Amino acid sequence: MKLSEYFAYEEISLSSESITKLERFASLLHEWNQVHNLTGAKSIDAIYANIVDSLFPLSFIDMPKSILDVGTGAGFPGLVLAIVLPDIEIILAEPLKKRVSFLKYAAIELEILNMKVEAKRVEYIDADPFELITSRAVTDTKLLLALTKNISNSGTRYLFYKGSRVFEEFSEIEHKLEYDIVQNKQRYYLYIKGQV
Repeated sequence: MKLSEYFAYEEISLSSESITKLERFASLLHEWNQVHNLTGAKSIDAIYANIVDSLFPLSFIDMPKSILDVGTGAGFPGLVLAIVLPDIEIILAEPLKKRVSFLKYAAIELEILNMKVEAKRVEYIDADPFELITSRAVTDTKLLLALTKNISNSGTRYLFYKGSRVFEEFSEIEHKLEYDIVQNKQRYYLYIKGQV
């Protein structure tokens, strides 16, 4: 199946330029993954599914001016978002060296100019507050909120890509948050819009 067919099925509308870049990214990742084991997505189709998963929330979130992606791994969702949102400044926080090498290489190969890779854990990022903080399968919600408190403010929103434990995690958070949980297939997207 072509990547454009995946997008059509999910009703995601992208420019042909973005789709071409995403296909090139998938090829690069597939190539690197055979040597460096960067992601569990071993086939092009599995990589395409991860790309669609990364972009699905664009249908319901408010568009930010700056994004921090915590623990980007092989590029999901941060690098994928950087490709389709070229006017938004995106920082990827990824401590593992082989993943950092891939992310930097991909940024040069794909001419992604709005993205910076920080080879460190999120708690060591020194920056102004971000408008959106994203994370996919890194740690639980409570810890993510704690780890990012120095780079967030009252206007910061959060988009966490979660499994079914999201409800259990949320019950462990003391303060009241305004949020939505959107489900698509096995994925739960937790979108925190602020504190109540």
